[in-house]
Amino acid sequence: MAAPVCEVGADSVLLLALPIAHNLPLACPGIQGFFLNGGTVVLSPTTRPEDMFPLVEKHRITHIKVVPALLIRLINSREVRRFDTSSVRYIQSGGQRLQPEVRLKTRELIPTAFVQENFGMSEGMLFFVRRGDPEDVRLETVGRPISPDDEVRLLDDDDKEVPFGEVGELCARGPYTLRGYYGAPEHNKKAFTSDGFYRSGDLMRQHPSGNYIVEGRKKDLINRGGEKISAEEIENLILRHPAVQNVACIPVPDPDLGERMCACVIAQKGKSLTLNELVQFLATKEIAKFKLPERLQLMNEFPLSTFGKVSKKALTEMVSKPMAMAR
Repeated sequence: MAAPVCEVGADSVLLLALPIAHNLPLACPGIQGFFLNGGTVVLSPTTRPEDMFPLVEKHRITHIKVVPALLIRLINSREVRRFDTSSVRYIQSGGQRLQPEVRLKTRELIPTAFVQENFGMSEGMLFFVRRGDPEDVRLETVGRPISPDDEVRLLDDDDKEVPFGEVGELCARGPYTLRGYYGAPEHNKKAFTSDGFYRSGDLMRQHPSGNYIVEGRKKDLINRGGEKISAEEIENLILRHPAVQNVACIPVPDPDLGERMCACVIAQKGKSLTLNELVQFLATKEIAKFKLPERLQLMNEFPLSTFGKVSKKALTEMVSKPMAMAR
């Protein structure tokens, strides 16, 4: 069902640099979808732009699978302007939310490509933005489920559906979403609602179009003295700063408040940033003062998981360890 949404056919050529055992490169529609529809798959041995862009030009790549960290790396490299990318029709991103600014810059550099965000989980449910969706929907949302039989509920902590437009936990049920973990009845009581909806742990809200917007993970919250701060909300704002290439907001231990927020930033080449400059910029965005970062960590690169996602666990350990040593 995913292949038609991505216009995969016999003339489609997929470039894969992500680990092929993961769901996105394997089956969303991935290798399976391309082979079943007569397409071609090209494997890149690395995620380096200087290795990937020559393959795009040589093999006339039509589809590229990325995670946001990889796409940011690709569009900020010099190679994107050195090679012919006019064959690219789809750049499909998953794993983490892709910011509108990244989508717009990608479209500027590779104008033939539709940056298609998708949301999926190994447990089942898949959401896709469609090429024909309005501009604001394509920029802001992760789309909608691919099957008419998919069921979605956004629930609060009491398992009540939240009002339209408000944030709730994505709970899903459908023909390809798991219905229980084998031999784990106690875990299933926590992982599923009483009527069989899988609790994803992802926070979403519905866009006026009916599509969905990811607002973060239930666990991706910074607890500052009892005030819960969505890391993703602040990351979205920081990415708008002209000196910022990429950002990850993490909690760091604090003896008084429990946790404080640290903004880990990769700066644009040739630019710098101070905490004071960042706070002044965010202050213009009308956010509560307790949500402002209280530490800034400039970095050359982020630790990544095997799938290429930013590993916030490793990042927190890297940043927190020097603090512990200093006390």
